Amino acid sequence: MVKSMTGFGKAETTIRGDRITAEIRTLNSKQLDLSLRLPQVYRSLEQELRNLIARTVSRGKVDFTISVEKSAASSPVRINKELFNEYYKQIKEARSSSDMSFIPLGMENAILIPAILRLPDVVTSEAHEISEEEKEAILSTASAAIDHLNEFRAQEGATLIADLLARVEIIERLRDQVTPYEQARTETIRTRILESLEKLRVEIDRNRFEQEMIFYLEKLDITEEKVRLTNHCRYFRETAANEEEVGRKLGFIAQEMGREINTLGSKANESHIQRLVVEMKDELEKIKEQVLNLL
Repeated sequence: MVKSMTGFGKAETTIRGDRITAEIRTLNSKQLDLSLRLPQVYRSLEQELRNLIARTVSRGKVDFTISVEKSAASSPVRINKELFNEYYKQIKEARSSSDMSFIPLGMENAILIPAILRLPDVVTSEAHEISEEEKEAILSTASAAIDHLNEFRAQEGATLIADLLARVEIIERLRDQVTPYEQARTETIRTRILESLEKLRVEIDRNRFEQEMIFYLEKLDITEEKVRLTNHCRYFRETAANEEEVGRKLGFIAQEMGREINTLGSKANESHIQRLVVEMKDELEKIKEQVLNLL
């Protein structure tokens, strides 16, 4: 199944009142560029999470985030009462020895207590050991987010492939429209050369002229380019239908299609064919841009 390089996945779970959320976003990149943001307490799981992501997300710029909303019951917070009392005592002494009349009477505690709680080391978090249950919850939530990411990428990939194949079909139609102009082009070139020779008013060897004309027109023949372009279009379609992670391969095929279209244009020597070549190049550029979005 072809997948897009861009995608988003999110999953949530609750354990002992704590809500764990995993989010993963991916963008285009030639290699796997993985960035993780985790709470400090879960840093020990970073390598496992990296391995989990790398097994299913082989390429792209990946931003992965784990966030936890702690419940009041599970929050390991401790107030240092001794330090709180010392801060409170010193602030009260400072108030009595200085002009702090801007603090209304009766409002001291309402102002001082929140201020003291924000001072260093007054409120501390106790060390938190990750239980096996919590570890499994985090890893399973991460896996669910990755699954949602892959679903998103698969849907986006199907849309991109449909667009690419439609553009390949347009190129094939434009290639077929070249055929009616080929014979007329040959006659036009022959007539143009004869008219130029007549203007020179010189004697020519007709047999030699016909031989040289055949060699010249063979160099302008575009049958080989059309056959190769047909093969590349067929290979593009087969690759898109039968392989996974086709982005790079389809990019290479598109380059080969471009070679044949460019050569066809350089040999054209006919305005209608040149116009068709320009339209083919326009579709091919859109294909190259879209292929960059495929995994």
